[in-house]
Amino acid sequence: MEQTDVLVTKQPAPQSVPPCELPHKVYEVARNTGAHTSSGLATAGFRTAKYLEDEWFQNCCARCHQAFADRDQSERQRHESRQLMGETEVLAWRTQQDSMGKVGQRLEDIQRWKSELQREGDDLAAEAGLLLAEKQRLERALDATALPFCIVTDNLQCRERRQHPDLVRDCVEVELLKEAELIRNIQELLKRTIAQAVHQIRLNREHKETCERDGSDKAEAHSIDERCARYCNQSTDVQSHPHSAANAESASTPETWARFTQDNLCRAQRERRASANLRALIHCVLQDAGEDLRLQCDAVNLAFQRRCEELEDARHKLQHHLNQTLREITDQEHNVGALKQAIKDKEAPLRVAQTRLHQRAQRPNVELCRDTAQFRLMSEVEELNMSLAALKEKLLEAEQSLRNLEDTRMSLEKDIAVKTNSLFVDRQKCMAHRARYPTVLQLAGYQ
Repeated sequence: MEQTDVLVTKQPAPQSVPPCELPHKVYEVARNTGAHTSSGLATAGFRTAKYLEDEWFQNCCARCHQAFADRDQSERQRHESRQLMGETEVLAWRTQQDSMGKVGQRLEDIQRWKSELQREGDDLAAEAGLLLAEKQRLERALDATALPFCIVTDNLQCRERRQHPDLVRDCVEVELLKEAELIRNIQELLKRTIAQAVHQIRLNREHKETCERDGSDKAEAHSIDERCARYCNQSTDVQSHPHSAANAESASTPETWARFTQDNLCRAQRERRASANLRALIHCVLQDAGEDLRLQCDAVNLAFQRRCEELEDARHKLQHHLNQTLREITDQEHNVGALKQAIKDKEAPLRVAQTRLHQRAQRPNVELCRDTAQFRLMSEVEELNMSLAALKEKLLEAEQSLRNLEDTRMSLEKDIAVKTNSLFVDRQKCMAHRARYPTVLQLAGYQ
């Protein structure tokens, strides 16, 4: 039988009989050759003849020698048994202590990895919470962009109600179209970022669950090993399990066991870093989006102010020209009235001169003379006719000028009404509506 090499803490007890080889004794078989004996060797089985005295002594010596040999062999076996029991007891104690040490080391390893998993799981949970808060900021920011888009759409629709010739593609409309395009692009960016955040949150939760599942397994293994570490030889709840020493085929090695946890931790840390980077990206996206929207809003408001100033200035100029035109119309009306009065005033002298000529044409015979009075009356009539023609021509020109002034007045009043309507649309409708534009904090998702 093979024996395990062990260190003996004390020298074995001395034997009572020094071990040595017994002397080999040669026995001679006696022959029955006497007168009252059978001849030949003693046969096996029953015999009827008596033994010789030598045979009796030989039998006693053989029994003594056999007893001595059996006792010596027994003593050697007892000594070897005591020695083996001591060695196996020391071996069992040392093996048990080593096993307990290994179990204790295993408990430390499990506790260390369990703490790492617990810490990483808590960090992932905290990171998932922070990322969820950022996602909610994105959703609030996306909801906040609905109002600016509604405002810019309403502004464009309101400005379509401007009248000609103010229905132009001015700088305000260009800035409004830029703002609408910017809002649509920001909304698309926020939607893509929200989808990315949702995907990252799902990954964070999956790896958190993986760490928790691994930590739960390690907690159960720690409980089992801790219970095993409390077992001792005096424990009453231990049982015999003959086949427990057989290794299961699916059992992992220490290397694969540690690698499995390290891989879980590495993946969790990688996702946590990705989540932190995504949070930083979300913060930059929200900040840049809010600033861009506010800058564009300020640009649109400035364009509105400049356009309103231009409209106000144009309306003032038109009003000034209208006032001048009205004064001119009044003067022209007075002029027309004066011309008509002048024409009326010329009719009486003309009738007088014509009557004089008519009466002088009734003079008899030689008295019908072309004297200087006749020539003067004829020249007077001609002069009065020329004056009346000039006055009537001037009256026609004055009346045409008056009609032109009236058309100009109507055109000026129409333009003033158009400018007033444009000012009402831009100032009372658009700019008043733009006063509800969200703040930077609202566009950044903080409110």
